[in-house]
Amino acid sequence: MIPSPPPATRLLGPLLAELRAARGWSQQRLADELCAASGVPTLTRNEVSRWERQLRLPGDFWSAWLATVLRVPGEVLAGAAARSRRLGVAPAVVDPAGSRARLALLTLAYRWAADPGGRTPAGPFAAAPPRHGRPGRDDGGTPADEALSLGVPRGPDEPAGRGHPADRVTLATLRRWDDLLGGGDLAGYGARRLRHAVRGYRRAGPAGRRALLPALAESAQLAGWLAADAGDPGGGLVAYRLALRAAVAAGQPPLAGHVLASASHLLADAGDPAGALVLARIGYAAARATATPGLRALLLHRVALAAALAGRARAAGQALAGADRAGTPEPGREPPWLYWLDAAELAAMTGRTLVALGRPAAAVPLLTPVVGAPCRPRRSAVYGGWLARGHLGLGAVPEACAVAGEALLDAVRSGSARAVGQLTAFRRGLADAPPAPASRGYARLVTAARPYLPSGVPRHLRDRPGR
Repeated sequence: MIPSPPPATRLLGPLLAELRAARGWSQQRLADELCAASGVPTLTRNEVSRWERQLRLPGDFWSAWLATVLRVPGEVLAGAAARSRRLGVAPAVVDPAGSRARLALLTLAYRWAADPGGRTPAGPFAAAPPRHGRPGRDDGGTPADEALSLGVPRGPDEPAGRGHPADRVTLATLRRWDDLLGGGDLAGYGARRLRHAVRGYRRAGPAGRRALLPALAESAQLAGWLAADAGDPGGGLVAYRLALRAAVAAGQPPLAGHVLASASHLLADAGDPAGALVLARIGYAAARATATPGLRALLLHRVALAAALAGRARAAGQALAGADRAGTPEPGREPPWLYWLDAAELAAMTGRTLVALGRPAAAVPLLTPVVGAPCRPRRSAVYGGWLARGHLGLGAVPEACAVAGEALLDAVRSGSARAVGQLTAFRRGLADAPPAPASRGYARLVTAARPYLPSGVPRHLRDRPGR
């Protein structure tokens, strides 16, 4: 029997769930025991649930009674609480369509951080039957059960019917298309590719399923990325959850870390930097030991951006320094799903974080080469939005509007909701600048381009008249 990891290395939420389950208690029973022991009758099952899901940490009073009721040393719970606090605890901020999926992914990520091998009842791959029809819950089970319970919903533009030519599109081809097109055009293909991978996994026997897990994880990661780029954060989070389960089951921490890094990027774009920081830190902590130089740098850049957006300048600076020490991608050593990462992209990521930190002078030279590179319209559009914000921070309104105008055209060409989101942030900053001919010209361009923006852009990302 494989021993469980020591309690001192776990996070508080999963540890409380395991200790409760070991006694055969429900959350209601634990709440009742705590009320009886403390003499305070106001604690409810809902509060226990919040503790276990890491939405809230118990204070000193309830921590002491938890140690008493669960018969565990107080320092064990204190150590788990301290570790949870370092990773961060944040409420849901994304739109309602993605809030349940966000909670499910964060819960799974916390459990993986607490038990990377999934060896305990609170681990992500406990052998419990899934509850069909409840895709927002994390009920354990195998990746096959997960695929069944999630249903892998069809994308909005997914071609219908089996035997469609889209079924012959390989994962590698879809990745290359992602260089040229945005999620508005490709999300349906990504969803269909994932459904195809799920069907193949389910048809395979027990011996063949493990060999298919990496492909399932990669298909789910790409489907999540494309859904997010199409303006569907809920669909992206659902796909990332399946990708994380499959990657961990396959014994591939680097791929699992990449999945969480991608999900972190989604939450950062959705206005949830605290949640993004949690996922980025868990992904880096779990994958750094076996990550290649390029992947290690990428994971640290995800930490840096989330920290900067969350207003944690020191943490962002430390992550940027770590990314710089990690080095650049090494040809032939990086995994195939990181084919797009190069030194120029890493430099642009640094520039983006520096803009978020309010350091535009250092950011502009790093962003300019990537924005001007040909044949990557979505990349040019996304980083173009950040570069425009950098120029605006320097007070260079004509330059900012010129860059933003080109980025807006690239956003239309690529069909990327993510790019539109960055340009919306620029437009809001521009509204605070003194009126100028350049800003009025950019406003006219936005009005002309609005009908051609990606149809999947959420309302909160769209420019509104008068802004």
